[in-house]
Amino acid sequence: MGVQLGDLVKKKEVTFEQLRNRVVAVDAFNTIFQFLTTIRQIDGTPLMDSKGRVTSHLSGLFYRFNNLLSQGIKPIFVFDGQAPKLKHAEQAAREARKQEAHKKYEDAKAREELEEMAKFARQTSRLSKEMVEESKHLLEAMGLPCVQAPSEGEAQAAFIVQRGDAYAVASQDFDSLLFGSPLLLQNLTLAKKRKIAMGFVEVKPAMISLKEVLQELELTQEQLILLGILVGTDYNPGGYKGIGPKKALDLIHQEKSAGKVFAAAEKAAKAPIEFDPQEVLETFLKIPTTKEYKVNFSQADEGKVKKILCGEHDFSEERVESALEKLRHAREKASQAGLEKWF
Repeated sequence: MGVQLGDLVKKKEVTFEQLRNRVVAVDAFNTIFQFLTTIRQIDGTPLMDSKGRVTSHLSGLFYRFNNLLSQGIKPIFVFDGQAPKLKHAEQAAREARKQEAHKKYEDAKAREELEEMAKFARQTSRLSKEMVEESKHLLEAMGLPCVQAPSEGEAQAAFIVQRGDAYAVASQDFDSLLFGSPLLLQNLTLAKKRKIAMGFVEVKPAMISLKEVLQELELTQEQLILLGILVGTDYNPGGYKGIGPKKALDLIHQEKSAGKVFAAAEKAAKAPIEFDPQEVLETFLKIPTTKEYKVNFSQADEGKVKKILCGEHDFSEERVESALEKLRHAREKASQAGLEKWF
């Protein structure tokens, strides 16, 4: 779910050229789940190999990131570790929603309603341990670094950016801002066009600066976390009932400190809260991260990539080879232009 700050946060469009030679810390779970949700057949069925194993995540990782690599963007993939205990309730709620979506999918299937099938099929997406391991093996074969976070991947990604080992966190969620990432890059891995009622709209990468957000909203870093808690996070889904982003911002400007903000919000809420806001705040402030990671880029092991995709999962050898050739050409062009080495 993530924290909903879209109504308050300003974004600036950036070009792929502006991101050339930049290292970005990718929220791996967020990105892989995005591929599982969006890369599907017209009836909502995910891509699968001849053994019935889902391959949507592998397709997204290989083709989307091969395109980004060919444009000089260098991704580090940060994987989630142990979720904080406060997140367990949200994980259970997500599973319940998936089960309900599966029932609705079966009903739509019985009626042969393709749009409804696709809609509910996307909502049943699950990221399994096997998919995570498959993803890591493919990324390592592509020569891309994988970092294992002790807890939340976005917190570790934010930490990597804070240390100067990456330029920005790449994620669709806003949580990395609450974890202190100086820059958040959205839409990096989305398809270039998104379907809307009237046709298609172009999707471009967008950058959010934490410094500018804090200045614009007149908040400290801790107050930004308070804002997230009031509107709801993965640790307190739903937040304070009846308090949206703008009202939450007004409360924080009026009350300033955490204790006073929580007390005022509880009085203003339309229903009693069922969480300890101070515990949620402490979870954000004390989320575990590690300095024990390596950021080493290397040449892709093309033989291993082909073995994983074509040999194990029935990908088109011609299409995989074409994608690898595109990357080779981009590297040669960069080298001839005297640009910074990629790997």
